[in-house]
Amino acid sequence: MRRLGLLLALVATPALAHVAETHEAAPGWSFEPWVVLPLLISALLFALGWRRLYARSSHGAGALKRRALLFGLGWLTLAGTVVSPLHEAGGQSFTAHMLEHELMMLAAAPLLVASEPLAVMLWAFPSGARRPLGAASKSGWVAGPWKTLTDPIVATIAQAFALWVWHAPVLFDLALEHEGWHVAQHLSFLVSALLFWSAMLHRRAGKGLAAGCLFATSIVGGALGAFMAFSESPWYAPYAALGLAPFGLTPAEDQQMAGLLMWIPGGMVHALFALALIGTMLRAQPREALDAR
Repeated sequence: MRRLGLLLALVATPALAHVAETHEAAPGWSFEPWVVLPLLISALLFALGWRRLYARSSHGAGALKRRALLFGLGWLTLAGTVVSPLHEAGGQSFTAHMLEHELMMLAAAPLLVASEPLAVMLWAFPSGARRPLGAASKSGWVAGPWKTLTDPIVATIAQAFALWVWHAPVLFDLALEHEGWHVAQHLSFLVSALLFWSAMLHRRAGKGLAAGCLFATSIVGGALGAFMAFSESPWYAPYAALGLAPFGLTPAEDQQMAGLLMWIPGGMVHALFALALIGTMLRAQPREALDAR
């Protein structure tokens, strides 16, 4: 119960997790150019494209507003994970690091995918550039790999592979100790999550298959979280060397909290989304039966 209470406190007030008893200063904001510039460019492209599309739309204004809302929420969530003090806190606490990854993969990624931003961003370019860019996106050397990478089974395996491989101690320690490896880790998690949710939300993916992949992801991610939650010794040397994590947790307890975060809230997101898809399938069956008559 003590660990569950600490987990709820962390999720409800993540800013408190940034202050460790063994650290003199609280983590600050991070403004690395490799993070800030892509964020600003993506926001600018979407804003310009959306404005141009909205000025031309007569009946699709409502759908454009929904897409802008989804993109804004996803963009703010992603920016918050990699720019706010939560990012720097991840170097002091495994739980904070896990919260950063969970927000990136389970909140920011599906919101961004649901907003379908690429089609909107295309309209940020002048007409002379839009046509060749649109043609290039439909060409075999782009459409072929994209179709493969967003296949539900391929995307599910790719995300599970990234999740398990990067949590191997040797690679996770590298990501904690070297900025280049840290960038690679975050990109792997974000890209694999974007591909996964593109596959789950793609119109060509059957709801039954998508639900199965979501349940499988819930089990795969939950298993990794459970291993961490039940482990009595810390897996990662840089965190073990800190001594105490936020809330006065030992490195082993900090890891157990991170495991609970991946196991319970993380697993529930995929499972609930799968149940929602199954629910829509069941509701559609009576209508299909009536239509058949």
